[in-house]
Amino acid sequence: MKLSPRDASRYFGKPDPSRTGLLIYGADTMRVALKRQEMIAALIGPAGEEEMRLTRIPAANLRKDPAQLVDAIKAVSFFPGPRVAFVEEANDTAAPAILAALEDWAPGDAQIVVTAGQLKATSKIRKAFEAHSNAYAAGIYNDPPSREEIEAELAKAGLKEVSRDAMTDLTNLSRALDPGDFRQTVEKLALYKYGDAGGVTSDDVAASAPASTEAALDDVLNIVAEGRASEIGPIMVKLQAQGTQPVGLCIGATRHFRALYVAASDPGGAAQGISRMRPPIFGPRRDRMLRQAQTWGAPKLEQALTLLTDTDLQLRSAGQNAPAMALVERALLRLSMLARR
Repeated sequence: MKLSPRDASRYFGKPDPSRTGLLIYGADTMRVALKRQEMIAALIGPAGEEEMRLTRIPAANLRKDPAQLVDAIKAVSFFPGPRVAFVEEANDTAAPAILAALEDWAPGDAQIVVTAGQLKATSKIRKAFEAHSNAYAAGIYNDPPSREEIEAELAKAGLKEVSRDAMTDLTNLSRALDPGDFRQTVEKLALYKYGDAGGVTSDDVAASAPASTEAALDDVLNIVAEGRASEIGPIMVKLQAQGTQPVGLCIGATRHFRALYVAASDPGGAAQGISRMRPPIFGPRRDRMLRQAQTWGAPKLEQALTLLTDTDLQLRSAGQNAPAMALVERALLRLSMLARR
């Protein structure tokens, strides 16, 4: 039988021990592996592998020994409880062994769990699981997790009280990160909140989210966007001492002001524009950029982007004789003056 994405998500968290088996397939290996881990852990419990109630079989082994899977589902464990025979990275070369095991399965045998990559509708393995009256087939697609899946991850990590803004941030983050990275971020958030009775806030999410590679440039970009011209000189000296390259600084400034322009020109308002940013922007940084976008407005931000584009062309010009860092500093000073108008 085929499981819909919604039904599959629920089944992974609460599988039926009386079922013959489950096929999990999809193009994203990480997503498939995470769902398989969740399902097997829910079925046999945390001690299942230690109690030898889990048998792992690489699909390639079934070509040499097709009876290995049937032997695994019939084997009796020393410990009571559900058992799983797990076949990893299957394709149709392993189909004869898998189909034989599905046919030989009887109540009390180990449940057959098979993972595979992208399978066509004509795949023998997929057709066998979909046509079986007591087995399931679940396709895993590269869609972002649903609200229900995110809430399940949070509940599993012990995070129950999550503010609306924090949930918005987590939803945006789930769409920007790989599933494994998002799960690690939730685990990090749970550790960050350990012993803290308060609910999860947007600031907590910002503190736990993966660090931005542009964080070193944030200070100077905020100084410029907020019109604090007198502070540009000292911080430019510091950036130059750290080895910051003029072209890299210009690119970072262009990216920052382009993000402000996208937010300021969003039909739904700057707040909605900020919420759509990829990668997501969190906590105090988001609030700060929102204020900047609202203060500047789209027309002035167009002027800022034109100035930065001209500066970038000058930096890359073969006939340019002026010091590159001086050109960038002059552009940043002009931007800070523009911010005051």
